[in-house]
Amino acid sequence: MPKIWMDGEYYEKEDARISVFDHGLLYGDGVFEGIRAYNGKVFRLAQHLDRLYASAKALVLEIPMTPDDMTAMVEDCVRVNGLSDAYIRLVVTRGFGDLGFDPRKCKRATVFCIADKIALWPAEIYDRGIRAITSSVPVNQPSALAPQIKSLNYISHIMAKIEANNAGADEALMLEPTGLVAEATGQNLFCVTGRRVRTTPGFNGILRGVTRAAVIELAREAGYDVHEEPLTRYDLYTADELFLTGTAAEVVGIVQLDGRKIGCGQVGDITKDLAGRFRELARRGG
Repeated sequence: MPKIWMDGEYYEKEDARISVFDHGLLYGDGVFEGIRAYNGKVFRLAQHLDRLYASAKALVLEIPMTPDDMTAMVEDCVRVNGLSDAYIRLVVTRGFGDLGFDPRKCKRATVFCIADKIALWPAEIYDRGIRAITSSVPVNQPSALAPQIKSLNYISHIMAKIEANNAGADEALMLEPTGLVAEATGQNLFCVTGRRVRTTPGFNGILRGVTRAAVIELAREAGYDVHEEPLTRYDLYTADELFLTGTAAEVVGIVQLDGRKIGCGQVGDITKDLAGRFRELARRGG
C-alpha cells in the first residue's frame, strides 16, 4: 500500500484525504504532473517541475514549496515507498475554500504526492500495437484554456476516452477545432513516413510532453529527419508508422486507426528503435 505525502506528512492510502471544500475537487482548480522513476532515479524531474511551476504561474496559483524542496520531497516519496520503478502523481490544488469559486478564499494551496505503479495496457500490447479511433470531442481551444497548462480539467480527454472504450478501441486521437490532429487522450502523437518523423508542433493544441521532448532528441541523435508540423488525418492514414509517447504510456505503436491498417499493420521498425532508445535513456536516469 503506498504512503501518500500530503502537506508535509505521510499518510497511509486509506487515511490520505482531501476536504470536500478543496477547490481542486469543487472546480478542477489546480495543476499536476505525472512522473516516472526508473531504477530508483526520477526521470527528468527538473523538466517536470519546470512545467508544474509554469502551469501554476499561468493560473496565479502559488505553490507553497520551493522547487528544491519539491525535488527533495518527490525523491523521498519514491524512497519511502520502497520503489525502484514507479509512477508519481504530483498534484497542487488551490486548496480549502468555500462554495464560491473566488480563489482569494483559498488561503493556501494543497500539495500531495503519490508514488505507485501504473500500467495503461498489458505488456503484450507494446509488441502487438494498439487500435485507435478519432474522437468527435475536440481538444480545448487555446483561446479558452492554454494546452500548455497541465490543469486538473481533463473532461474533454475523458469524454474522448469514453468514445474509444465504447468503440472497442484502445485509445482515441483528438483534433483541434480546425480539424488538424492534436494529441491522444493522454499522450503525444508521432507520424512516420520513410525516415521522416513528424509530430504536432508545440504551438498547436497540445501539451508539450516531457517524453515527447526526449523522443524528439533521441530521434535526431539517431539520424531521423524530425519535424514539428501540422498533421491531418490523411497524413495519419497514409503513414508507415504511428506511435504515441507519454509518461505513463512511454512509447507505444498504433497499428490501426479508424478501421484503417497503418503501414503493414504491425509495430514499425522506427517505433521499435525509438522505444528501445527511450528505455535505455530511462535506465540511465534520463
